[in-house]
Amino acid sequence: MRRSAFLLLLAALAVGLVLALAVGPYPLTLADVWHAAARALGAEAGAPTSGEIVFGRVRLPRVCAGMLVGAALAGAGATYQTLFRNPLVSPDILGVAAGAGLGAVAGILMSLPVAGIQALAFAGGLVTVALVYLIAAALRGHDHTLVLVLGGVVVGALAGACISLVKILADPYDQLPAITFWLLGSLAGVKLADLAVAAPLVVAGLVPLVLYRWRIGVLSLGDDEARALGVDVVRLRGGVIAAATLMTASVVAISGVIGWVGLMIPHIARMLVGPNFARLLPAAMLLGASFMLIVDTVARSIARVETPLGILTAVLGAPFFLWLLARGRKTWG
Repeated sequence: MRRSAFLLLLAALAVGLVLALAVGPYPLTLADVWHAAARALGAEAGAPTSGEIVFGRVRLPRVCAGMLVGAALAGAGATYQTLFRNPLVSPDILGVAAGAGLGAVAGILMSLPVAGIQALAFAGGLVTVALVYLIAAALRGHDHTLVLVLGGVVVGALAGACISLVKILADPYDQLPAITFWLLGSLAGVKLADLAVAAPLVVAGLVPLVLYRWRIGVLSLGDDEARALGVDVVRLRGGVIAAATLMTASVVAISGVIGWVGLMIPHIARMLVGPNFARLLPAAMLLGASFMLIVDTVARSIARVETPLGILTAVLGAPFFLWLLARGRKTWG
């Protein structure tokens, strides 16, 4: 059953990849993709066709970014849900998205180049989590997990208020539209150079999650049980949160804020492969990559003006959240 589930996820990713490469405002054929690949390998000469230009400069970076963003958000969501033993938790729980959004809108307000905006977004996400951890460290007399969650809610709300303030101060004709569009999420402006920066950071965050996957699974049993099995709960939890935050902040810096992926996808993956984190993490990442490819394809195809990804994921995520809330914890564990 587990093997067939992974084969199904791989097939879904392959279908999503083909659709994402072919469908869009400028449809591409298999011949366009083949000639573009051959030209990249030096097997063809001459002037490139319009289809090859669209594939190499627009479609390929966007498709790669979609897979990276979806996999990272879903993997981080699965990690947070296992860590906090709650299927209603998402990567936004520690205010990562809000902090990254604040950093990005501050960069837009200062008219920084794209690289500067992405750097501030990344730094904002990390600073937010560091602040949440400082709050948890200062309140040691309370339940550590509860303080982390509540601290994330408070810091995220504060970052959201600061974002609103920046919107008021921004130029309504130039900066405000850019801020609004970034906060809704989009892969339209992603380039291969952006992926060259974000992908290594995502891998750096993923490596400890893979190496410590069994210990993370033990954490889902509870702190007392994990300590009885020899796990350093505080140190492991801090390292896992840092790794998942690094993955989230890295992709938010290039795609903007895309909500609900880290909540929906891990829960669906859990229904397919079970709660074992060693299986849940790869399943969630595969499913997240496929989901983001399909959503992005729909976003650039359903209307003449591209639909922000955050709108589509919210349309899908809100009903799913209500359904998940109604079911409670029946499928957890």
